[in-house]
Amino acid sequence: MAESMPTAVKDVCDVDMLVNSFMERMITQSPGEREFHQAVREVAKSVMPIVRENPAYRDGKVLERLVVPDRVLIFRVTWVDDHGEIQVNRGYRVRMNGAIGPYKGGLRFHPSVNLGVLKFLAFEQVLKNSLTTLPLGGAKGGSDFDPKGRSEGEVMRFCQSFMSELFRHIGPDVDVPAGDIGVGEREIGYLFGQYRRLSNCFHGAITGKSLNWGGSHLRLEATGYGAVYFAQEMLATKDESVEGKIAAVSGAGNVAQYTAEKLITLGAKVITLSDSGGTIVDREGIDLEKLTWVIELKNKRRGRISEYAQHFQGVEYMAGKRPWSIPCDLAFPSATQNEINEDDARQLVQNGCCCVCEGSNMPTTEAAVDVFLNARVLYGPGKAANAGGVAVSGLEMNQNTGCMRRSRQEVDDQLRGIMRSIHENCVKYGRQDDSFVDYSRGANVAGFIKVADAMLQQGAI
Repeated sequence: MAESMPTAVKDVCDVDMLVNSFMERMITQSPGEREFHQAVREVAKSVMPIVRENPAYRDGKVLERLVVPDRVLIFRVTWVDDHGEIQVNRGYRVRMNGAIGPYKGGLRFHPSVNLGVLKFLAFEQVLKNSLTTLPLGGAKGGSDFDPKGRSEGEVMRFCQSFMSELFRHIGPDVDVPAGDIGVGEREIGYLFGQYRRLSNCFHGAITGKSLNWGGSHLRLEATGYGAVYFAQEMLATKDESVEGKIAAVSGAGNVAQYTAEKLITLGAKVITLSDSGGTIVDREGIDLEKLTWVIELKNKRRGRISEYAQHFQGVEYMAGKRPWSIPCDLAFPSATQNEINEDDARQLVQNGCCCVCEGSNMPTTEAAVDVFLNARVLYGPGKAANAGGVAVSGLEMNQNTGCMRRSRQEVDDQLRGIMRSIHENCVKYGRQDDSFVDYSRGANVAGFIKVADAMLQQGAI
């Protein structure tokens, strides 16, 4: 039976068998870490044909090494709340791979944080950082601490306790954390202050700092802006642009805010934002004035997006729902992982969505990605599309090393250039025989090859 099987079909079956065998071993080694398993499988499906055909990758066990962190730090974070009661949280830092540079990746403070989630994020970060063309390894860290509802004093004391353990493991040539969910400019300030206090050094050991003490222009905006720049590059391959398009954006945090801002300034109509409570639908369009109100709501008052529907007339609020049932041309999932499932993807395709560009990490399930690819929708995976944040973090590291500062325009120009380069690499490795570009495969292969080659050149370590 196998002998009569067409060669192309047999190759696919062989790759599937190799992927399944690899995943069985990996899951046995890392049980219960579902997000991590999902991220690894998605990459393994793309790169296994290359590993199979390259004896150096195969014999060097590059993929097997890539899914085991270089180092995992787990530590207790003990702090005292405003009532004098002792609180205990867990702190983590997952150093996934440092073959191409010092570890780089954000810190996330959220109740959902656990080792499996951070391993998934760190694994994605390795390939994302590789795609930026900057010499950065991949890491991720954080804590199950929730800053929501906590006073300024409590957030400060938690950050100081967290950094009291982490400071001995980071540095500009070793590991450079940044912000993520729950870690904004306020938290970065408290973390860096404690780092400086304990290390007796003022250098670029953390990125996302305020402009007046070593930060970079556009760091807050970079992930959202970069996602839109990547979408522009994808659309340009079809002689299209974002101008005049209707865009659905999920989330209402940093990434969603600046994705929406850039879309609006480029002439798109943004009609949705969301948070864990539900989605607002403003069919008249969210303009810059309304967006400023949202930024005040979420960043200063720590309010809920449902208040937008109460404040502005003619706005629909869908409690407990995500934006993906709303007809749109462009979709920017910018909230959290696995927020677009297979049914959501089918609804988006049915409603005429032509481009999905991920602002958050792995927001689309494996089955949903298949729906987009089968429908020939332009699909920008997070490790490529949302790499703008770490790209500008890398530029901040460069500025700190040289005791310099680039202008806002200079940083924006460099960000555009980096996103264009990432797009070119995705096209190089993702173009299929019918000229359709599988950006997911392209991103995985381009990121993997750079890291894999560095690992082989540095020996069996």
